[in-house]
Amino acid sequence: MSEIPGDLKFLKSHEWARLEGEGKVTVGISDHAQGLLGDLVYVELPNVGDRVEAGNACAVVESVKAASDVYAPVTGTVTAVNAALGDKPETINEDAYGEGWIFTVDIDDAEQLNELLGPDEYAELLENDDH
Repeated sequence: MSEIPGDLKFLKSHEWARLEGEGKVTVGISDHAQGLLGDLVYVELPNVGDRVEAGNACAVVESVKAASDVYAPVTGTVTAVNAALGDKPETINEDAYGEGWIFTVDIDDAEQLNELLGPDEYAELLENDDH
C-alpha cells in the first residue's frame, strides 16, 4: 500500500481533498481507489464554473472493469480541471496524489474539510475494509 500524504483529507468513498490556500481545494481519487478500479481508460471531468455539492457525484472515472462516480468532498465552484486526463487517464493510476488530480474547487466553507477523514482515519478505514 502506498504512503498516504499527510496533507490530505478523504471521503469514505476514496476521494481526496488538498487545501491549496486561498480557499482552493484540489480533488482526486486515492491510490487505493485507482488500485481497485484497475487501468483507467476514461475520465469524465466536470466543467469549469460548475457548482459541486459535497457528497454529490460530479465526475466519472472508467476502467476496463467498471465506471465509478467521483464525489465532491466539499461544496464550491469548479475553477480548474485536469484536461490532460482526457488523453492520459492512466495518469491517475501512476500518480493518484500528484499529477492524477481531477479538479480544483473554490470552496464555499473551509469548515467542511474538518468533516472529512484525516490520513490516519482513512488508513484505518482501508485496513478495516481488507478484513
